[in-house]
Amino acid sequence: MSIDKTAIREEFELIRWIQQQAGHGDHLSLGIGDDCSIQPQLAGQDLLTSTDLLIEGIHFRREWTSLFDLGRKSAAVNISDIAAMGGRPQSLFLGIGRPKQINDSEIEAFISGFLTETRLHGAALAGGDSCASPGPLMISVTVQGGVATGEAVCRHGASYGDAIYVSGSLGDSALALKLLHNGQHPDEALAKRFHTPSPRVALGEELAQRQLATAMLDISDGLLADLGHILAASDVGADIDLAKLPLSESFRSALDEDRRLIDLALAGGEDYELVFTSPVKELAGQIDPEHTVTQIGVVGQEPGLRIRRTNGEFYQCQRSGFDHFV
Repeated sequence: MSIDKTAIREEFELIRWIQQQAGHGDHLSLGIGDDCSIQPQLAGQDLLTSTDLLIEGIHFRREWTSLFDLGRKSAAVNISDIAAMGGRPQSLFLGIGRPKQINDSEIEAFISGFLTETRLHGAALAGGDSCASPGPLMISVTVQGGVATGEAVCRHGASYGDAIYVSGSLGDSALALKLLHNGQHPDEALAKRFHTPSPRVALGEELAQRQLATAMLDISDGLLADLGHILAASDVGADIDLAKLPLSESFRSALDEDRRLIDLALAGGEDYELVFTSPVKELAGQIDPEHTVTQIGVVGQEPGLRIRRTNGEFYQCQRSGFDHFV
């Protein structure tokens, strides 16, 4: 299909093009092309469903990112919700509110990035919608995934004495965002964490299948906020060790210049790592070595979330987790 890249495709022509690029997922009886997709449910499987909205000027700025990377990130942050419950992503549904100034080449780059991330995790784009937007670019994504019946890891299962773990490193994405706001260029490692985060699907699956996690969330709003959700749902408290927060070399280098940046690791958000509780101590040696996890604290009976320094004194973070309405 030959298309003038400077023109704007008619809506259904765009949908046909997306259908050609998306292909057909093996788990679908019917994909893009009808009023609904059809996905048979396997015996012994629970269906997980989550949805997310990304709005230009609030969640992203086009001057900071390529449309390809934005497509990848739009898929990744939703797939991360499936990972947080121990599931495997299957189908994604994409809605786009498109401003007139975004041309076909840019839309193609966005779709290409979205499909790249989707396929990386064995999932399929199964449907969606597009319309004109009089204002900013708006992206709506719904994701569905599967998990063995009864094995989904929820946020309400933490118990007194459980260890608290996080995967990967914290604060990199928030530091990259801070640098961009200041007109600076984050290094390659920080930029990658901000523009193309990697959802921890394999780790989430292992923790669920082996029943190693009692409660779990992905870190989207910041460690303190998301761990706080677990504590509130489980009716417990926690103590975390400030010195045990896992930090990348790039973050540690910046921290040497400004110690206040530690608050970005605590509450910066958009890490898309997993924070979870487990009765298993020394868990790192008992899971796939490709998965880096660090114990940062312990679940306690006393309500509240306390951050302790190495000298035993309490640390007060000056940031709070992200909240759209605060």
